[in-house]
Amino acid sequence: MVVQTRGRHKESPLKPLGAQPPPPQAAGAPQPGASPRSGRGLQQKQPGRQLSCGAGAMRKGGTGRKGAKSEPQKPSAPLAQRVRELLGLGQEGSLRGWRHGLQVFIEEKGAFIMRADSKIWFTFILAAFAGVLHWCHITTLFENDRHFSHLSTLEREMAFRTEMGLYYSYFKTIIEAPSFWNGMWMIMNDKLTEYPLVINTLKRFNLYPEVVLASWYRIYTGVMDFIGVQTKTCWTVNRGERLSPVESCEGLGDPASFYVAVIFLLNGLMMSLFFIYGTYLSGSRLGGLVTVLCYFFNHGECTRVMWTPPLRESFSYPFLVLQMLLLTYILRTPNINRGSLIALCVSNVFFMLPWQFAQFVLLTQIASLFAVYVVGYIDSLKLQKILCAHMASLALCFILMFGNSMLLTSYYAASLAVIWGILEWSPKLLKMSRREVSLWAIEGFAWLFGTVTLKYLTSLIFGVADDAHISNLLKSKFIGYKDFDTLMYTCAAEFDFMEKETPIRYTKTLLLPVVLVVFGIIIMKAIKYIVWVLSQKDLCEREDHFNHGELFGWLFGKIQPKTLVFAILAIMAIEGSANLQKQWNIMGEFSNLPQEELLEWIKSSTRQDAVFAGAMPTMASVKLSALRPIVNHPHYEDAGLRARTKIVYSMYSRKPAKEVKRELLRLGVNYYILEESWCIRRTKPGCSMPEIWDVEEPANAGKIPLCNLMSKDPRPYFNTVFQNSIYRVLKVTRE
Repeated sequence: MVVQTRGRHKESPLKPLGAQPPPPQAAGAPQPGASPRSGRGLQQKQPGRQLSCGAGAMRKGGTGRKGAKSEPQKPSAPLAQRVRELLGLGQEGSLRGWRHGLQVFIEEKGAFIMRADSKIWFTFILAAFAGVLHWCHITTLFENDRHFSHLSTLEREMAFRTEMGLYYSYFKTIIEAPSFWNGMWMIMNDKLTEYPLVINTLKRFNLYPEVVLASWYRIYTGVMDFIGVQTKTCWTVNRGERLSPVESCEGLGDPASFYVAVIFLLNGLMMSLFFIYGTYLSGSRLGGLVTVLCYFFNHGECTRVMWTPPLRESFSYPFLVLQMLLLTYILRTPNINRGSLIALCVSNVFFMLPWQFAQFVLLTQIASLFAVYVVGYIDSLKLQKILCAHMASLALCFILMFGNSMLLTSYYAASLAVIWGILEWSPKLLKMSRREVSLWAIEGFAWLFGTVTLKYLTSLIFGVADDAHISNLLKSKFIGYKDFDTLMYTCAAEFDFMEKETPIRYTKTLLLPVVLVVFGIIIMKAIKYIVWVLSQKDLCEREDHFNHGELFGWLFGKIQPKTLVFAILAIMAIEGSANLQKQWNIMGEFSNLPQEELLEWIKSSTRQDAVFAGAMPTMASVKLSALRPIVNHPHYEDAGLRARTKIVYSMYSRKPAKEVKRELLRLGVNYYILEESWCIRRTKPGCSMPEIWDVEEPANAGKIPLCNLMSKDPRPYFNTVFQNSIYRVLKVTRE
């Protein structure tokens, strides 16, 4: 029985971002960074744009060049006496007092440093404990679900279904190549994935995680072999009646075990980052504890790494947490240093490189930052520095992915450019505006219209249609638009609307009610500040109040009682512990005998250059385990691949067999793997393959699906050469 993927990935909402209040200003000192617009913070002074707030502004704490008044001169003492006074020898016991004071000073400072260091190290120790706990949790769940340690190499590869198998196949290619660089050349000149095309998979498929892991694996096994340390243990596993025994290897020397072990370690580190992030946001280790416990209590809704390790978000998610932590630090820091921006840039790169959908997460983040800027909670200079870090990371990813055009023509890239333009031109074009609300509306509309327009223009200029389906997906969500590619997405549960049971599950663990209460308090506080600002006439007074208004510091200052926090956690633990127990009760053992028979037949009965077509999940397994060329695969984000898949899936339409055969021959297909269940199964009404084709070709509606005809007698256009309970292999006849 094939183990189905459990759980569904939910994007972790961005944590609220706060800013530390600046120190109080001296009387008569100008407010730092007063801008030409109310509600803005720091801006560099420019000629002709200086703003004076009151007359006679003085340098803060300055005493001018006169210095302090000197004491009346005294008769000079003898040199020896003056030296003794300087050394503290002028009075009895003064030397001992000076030494005692110095000793006390050093002890106090040292004790303070030790206390600070001990607090930091204690926080890191707790964070490490949370990380180890999460690593053990997801490792146990994965092993319980599949009994992975006792599977054969082929079974482990089959366990990586759909695009997981596709990604893992490139890891396998690099580690089995004669050298690392030879393996890199093979994946950059790939002839198996989209036959007969030769493609650079490193450009197309976000494969840098596999490259890094493959290099680590080769280094690890090479070093261990050199020093004579055994890296894996193998034994024979008896699989029961009518099944042949298989060899199973356990240890980091086994490629699949090494691969998933590194992924789980990375996601253990993610939990450590969550603890540090919660601690930093709240200013207390109790905040880190709350963050970690809420994650565990809602674990099935937060991640699916324990069921689907090779998916791209498994590599990106930890770096998103790091990126949010760094961004929060930058927002809270009055003076941003270059190191912080470089760290933000690097974390952005590590987040974007592994995952093709990371750009949409960063788009929402940039949009949120722009909204915060519009209402005046961060200044334009700080936002521009953050934008520079994002632009630099986008450029680096574009280079590292060999000029992947989807990055430059994305909504994310367009949004960065438009926001930068607004920051540059808005103060000049809208400097006469006095109504803040109208100004906010103008800037918001300019961002939305500019982003959509620029994205459309760049896609048109570069001729990129790879992400055209994204717009169709949005249309399908809001106006019911349907076509073949859109239904291929929306019929999958991962791309459907959120399940109705999801908010109920969040409510039972109290996560949703607590978040709504906190969010409501924040919104009320923000509205109060905004209304107050709009009612003020004095620009300097308004900016002073706005720049000193910190939402989250106020919130954490109000909610202090630890008993309330522990009471909420205790209530959360009731449903949370039940959720964890459900996960721990999942016990299974991976087995997919029909696919194993299919792959073994392909390896033994077909030529090495035989070309296969079929369902996307099965094609990934054929490429990974049988090493045969395929014409379609599960990575559906390419316009050309979507067109190929549509041709391959015409076997499940109501078209004539002759027409389908002609199109398959154009792709060079030798064998078609037909799965009869695809003719009838559907995840919801309207989502069976024949029904999807009825939307695309309504003229053929009502005819018998071709897949049903091929299941009975595929001749004369195809011949059945292999068949079991699930799969039927059809050989395309040559005329």
